[in-house]
Amino acid sequence: MAQKSIYEYSAKILIANELEKHFPEFRYHRKLAVITPDTKWAKLEKDHPWLKTDRLVAKPDQLFGKRGKANLLLLNANLSELKQFMKEKLGKEIEVGGVRGELTRFLVEPFIHHEKELYVSITSDRKNDIVHFSFEGGVFVEENWDKVIHIPIPIGTDINAIDLESKIKGLGTLAHSVIPFIRGLFQVYCEQDFAFLEINPFAITKDGLVVPLDMKARLDDTAAFRHTDTWGNPENPIAFPVSFGQKHSKEEEFIQSLQVQTGSSLKLTILNREGHIWTMVAGGGASVIYADTIVDLGFGNELANYGEYSGNPTREHTELYAQTLIDLMTEKPDPEKRPKFLLIGGGIANFTDVKATFQGIVSALRRSAEKLKETNVRIYVRRGGPNEAEGLQLMRDVGKEIGIPIEVYDRYTHMTRIVPLALKGVK
Repeated sequence: MAQKSIYEYSAKILIANELEKHFPEFRYHRKLAVITPDTKWAKLEKDHPWLKTDRLVAKPDQLFGKRGKANLLLLNANLSELKQFMKEKLGKEIEVGGVRGELTRFLVEPFIHHEKELYVSITSDRKNDIVHFSFEGGVFVEENWDKVIHIPIPIGTDINAIDLESKIKGLGTLAHSVIPFIRGLFQVYCEQDFAFLEINPFAITKDGLVVPLDMKARLDDTAAFRHTDTWGNPENPIAFPVSFGQKHSKEEEFIQSLQVQTGSSLKLTILNREGHIWTMVAGGGASVIYADTIVDLGFGNELANYGEYSGNPTREHTELYAQTLIDLMTEKPDPEKRPKFLLIGGGIANFTDVKATFQGIVSALRRSAEKLKETNVRIYVRRGGPNEAEGLQLMRDVGKEIGIPIEVYDRYTHMTRIVPLALKGVK
């Protein structure tokens, strides 16, 4: 599972769209507006006329919390006050958890009058999905964590078979709203492949309606292909933004777009565009081991990227992944002609077709022969799995064909042995 955070706006729309299937009494207002530096106020007011009539709340929607404590929350304001708040905050550089970044995205919604703030979240471990509930919601929930009720639900269990009323005592008349809300929320959590969901707080209006006020969520992004109808909804196309203060490169965004098209896992994080050590590793666990080995050998400052390709990607997707890495590493040859190293590694695959994926890599190498030579690239390969003999032979043959030094090792060589073999040439 790869957990990735989503915008609060996206989480609220996804919950609003899906929760009514299980909790018909859920009547969310759906009044949500996003403000960025590109926002045109005239169009915003036309698209969201409620901005002129409702009392408003505004807050950053950039994957960090404690917004109220950081004085970044506007409450019970009118449109004029909202504009002044945006003038003061939008584009401002702030520090959050030691990371500096610019405020570029705010979420605006109606101010909901309420007396009681409640807390609910859902998390998962190997055996259970766990519902966490507290009567002490709001900014001080962490200080009152000892008051949180934790209800483990064995994975695969029907939430309707769980007696929540006996586990959450003291709700009184609120039980008629809160219990069905939690049951429905849990079902959406499972169906939509959430990895984490927190609503802190949610309120109950005088009319008995449940209203989520603040929401944080992470999805299992490897399940994107299963949810093209909901995550890809034109009203709410789910995006996986980077953490506050960070930005995706165009190459990272491209690989992310490839992953959405497939059930395989394709990951890329660029660490140092001018690094001399590049990795194309099959498998999430193997990618960690290779990176750790490079760092342990004292070459962390030269590690250019981190990522993986796994889950039996197609030849075409593997070729696009390999081409992206090759383009990156040959973008700027070393001025002193020092070699760059591409480590194509991995363990012994269970079902990934080594031959098919290596055919994709070979195609990218052929297309890039000249710039690989100009950049003085040296390639080391270690792989095992279905059709490994044919796949490894493809790598040997292409090295001779295009005149690039490629050393090839099979399953009988230790998985990370190619790391010290390559790095002995790094100065």
